[in-house]
Amino acid sequence: MDTTAGLNAAMRYIEQHLFDAIDFDEIAKMAGCSEYQFRRMFSYLANMPLGEYVRKRRMSCAAEWLCTGGEKIIGIAMKCGYESPDAFAKAFQAMYGVSPSALRKNPTALKTFPPLFFHLTLKGGIEMEYRIVERGEFYIMGKTGTIPLIYNGPNPHSADVWRKLRQEDLLVLMEYSQAQPKGILTAYGQTIHGCTATPEGEEILMCVGVVMEQPMPDRFRGRFDTLPFEASTWLVFSAMDNTRSGVPGTQETFARIAEWLPTSEYEETGAPSITWFESYDFSKPDKKSEIWMPVRKRGV
Repeated sequence: MDTTAGLNAAMRYIEQHLFDAIDFDEIAKMAGCSEYQFRRMFSYLANMPLGEYVRKRRMSCAAEWLCTGGEKIIGIAMKCGYESPDAFAKAFQAMYGVSPSALRKNPTALKTFPPLFFHLTLKGGIEMEYRIVERGEFYIMGKTGTIPLIYNGPNPHSADVWRKLRQEDLLVLMEYSQAQPKGILTAYGQTIHGCTATPEGEEILMCVGVVMEQPMPDRFRGRFDTLPFEASTWLVFSAMDNTRSGVPGTQETFARIAEWLPTSEYEETGAPSITWFESYDFSKPDKKSEIWMPVRKRGV
């Protein structure tokens, strides 16, 4: 698969439909991955969320129209997806430091935001070390919560879910951690209701807990939550949050997976991915972790 060609076909589609309702499922098909994976990969490669890119492209076109055309500001605002001129003016001012009406009265040179296309140079290809694990259905028992989705970099809101677990809760969970991967882990669903892709900033489900082969015991109902998983194939990638180890950290590993997966024979199933931690003591040096990615072979 030509990753660059797929990405640029998706970018051309965005440009052609910049002021329409963009079909992100179609974009993902062009890129050869899921919408969730495309958004994550775009954020990593472009260093900005996909939604921000679309907004900046629309504003760049709006600035050009204001300087050269006679269309009313309210018409331009509607084209750019704003329901009122005031909302459009506020967003335009934030980007360019001048209001739309002021720019129209006194056109000045503004920095444009041109369309983005990718040119990737891969030296020797992207190699990823992973192991394949076939797992039947299982459950994660722990605490769940919702956090805003962030595709690029650490998500500081994750700590809100971790705080739901008291020390005595962690001790109980560790006692019942008998199935692989053993120990405390986190799972991130792509929506709060299922596994369809979600734009950045919207809420996703996060679960912190341990793997259970059987449903949660009745005595823990009301104390813990459960998240069920269907039988699946999992790709398991190693990480270590210590730059001296030579092993990529968790965030870097996620970025590498995002770049590598579209070139592989696998695609995500849409189920939540899992991050396993060697220890829930985050002050521990050389802390190992693993990323478990549910996948299927392409075309299956």
